Amino acid sequence: MLFLTIAYLSGDLHPDVLETWSVGRTFAWGNAKHPPLMGWVAHAWTLVFPLTDWSFRLLAMTNAAVALWVVDLIARRFVRGDKRAVVLLLLMLLPVYQFHAQRFNANTVLLAIWPLATYCFLRSFETRQIKWAAAAGALAALAMLGKYYSVFLVSGFAFAAVCHPQRRIYFRSQVPWVSTLVGLIVLAPHLHWLATTGAAPFEYAIQAHGGREFWPSILEACMFLLGIAAILAIPALSWVLIAESRLKRFPADFRAMNSGLWLLFLVLAGTIGFPPIVAVAFGTDMTSLWAMQGLFLIGILVVCGASYPIERFYTVNLAVLMISIALVAVTAAAPVHAFYRNAYGYDERRNAYRLAALELTRRWHQVSRSPLPAVSGDDALAFATAFYSPDHPRYRRPFALQYQWPIASQRVFENGWAAMCFTDDKVCGEWARNVRATAPDAISFDFVVTDRLWGQPGATASIVALMILPREEKARASAMPLHDSAPDTWPIARPLTADTVLPSSAAVSKAFEMTASDVSGSLRRSGR
Repeated sequence: MLFLTIAYLSGDLHPDVLETWSVGRTFAWGNAKHPPLMGWVAHAWTLVFPLTDWSFRLLAMTNAAVALWVVDLIARRFVRGDKRAVVLLLLMLLPVYQFHAQRFNANTVLLAIWPLATYCFLRSFETRQIKWAAAAGALAALAMLGKYYSVFLVSGFAFAAVCHPQRRIYFRSQVPWVSTLVGLIVLAPHLHWLATTGAAPFEYAIQAHGGREFWPSILEACMFLLGIAAILAIPALSWVLIAESRLKRFPADFRAMNSGLWLLFLVLAGTIGFPPIVAVAFGTDMTSLWAMQGLFLIGILVVCGASYPIERFYTVNLAVLMISIALVAVTAAAPVHAFYRNAYGYDERRNAYRLAALELTRRWHQVSRSPLPAVSGDDALAFATAFYSPDHPRYRRPFALQYQWPIASQRVFENGWAAMCFTDDKVCGEWARNVRATAPDAISFDFVVTDRLWGQPGATASIVALMILPREEKARASAMPLHDSAPDTWPIARPLTADTVLPSSAAVSKAFEMTASDVSGSLRRSGR
């Protein structure tokens, strides 16, 4: 949490996180891009915590901490003492629970759900108790409501149950049928939503990730497995240094795994083996990033399956290594990252989100008494305005059309609306011109924002914006000046009308950089 706070002093939240919050503002059983779980969690979180950057970073780290806690629940069923600690320490060497976890989105919402569902499935298989069967089914369904990639977890459960030596006992009990029934009940509202709305998430998945030819899909499957191997490289090397010559016992230890560990191995085989097969069979993308929430199984199997004890010396050394990495990250890497990103910016141009949202809101209130109701345009800027603006306008492009550029309906225009695009975004800029042609009373202007970190000017962003006032306020706007208290050097003195096109950024860049700096100095980081 401290690392993230320092490292991202010069950047706002990632667009994925802002989108997650926007999705969750209205309760629904689905949306056109992802299943609804991430939005539900984000909404529930903001019922307790404020709408700030630090709050969502805390959500991300809490999610990772809960995931590790559940992993420990599984590990303690097989080992005690130092081995339990080693499992967690090795997993913390993965990028999964720090860098990957820092963005709470459709991928990371699975970090805690997958191990929790696996724990309940393990308990239901071992005890054949109805309560664990119901919990396993409900959590597997919840994982599906997080991301459809979780079908590989469900398939892994089925594969493990069918291939396990105790499968006859399991399938002769009520447990698998209770799990199936409860899972379908939990999924039923979402399945109904899919059936009645045209299964838009599947259409999005096919458009975004499908359509690969055979040989490219073979390459994609290979890269999926190589990516997982690369992710595991550091903890694997650490385990080699711990086990040393005892690694030669691995074949015997593998054959001697108990029933529970064998079940987990079969689940792992399904969750790792099925995705590349599907990628080749259906010609889809399959990035190793999507498999990260299931890699905890490897740590459990390797450590808990070892027949030899782990000496305290290795546990302490591993803990010291983790603490050392954390200290270096916080004291050196995080400040360097913050300064670098302040100077050179982010690919998503996250330096500009808060400043642009505040500037747009300020401009809106110069010509309108009502809160800004709706925002569109560039998705990242729209999500950021919804989050950072004190008015918290609604994101108004339908999620089903998120990667198209429709013009908002007349009803949206009549209620008031605004949009922003980066000036070098040709697609968004062309859309803005089309809106301007459709709505001749739209107010257009551009401005430049400059980020600052500890007094040092950083990356700049040039933005073009549109505003359409509510119907009842358009007449009043013609008599209102653009700036309530413009400085003496402000280059715009004429009143703002519905047909006014403000001077270009070249003409007012200096003035807007000054106001953006004021905003940066007084508001940026104050809520983090």
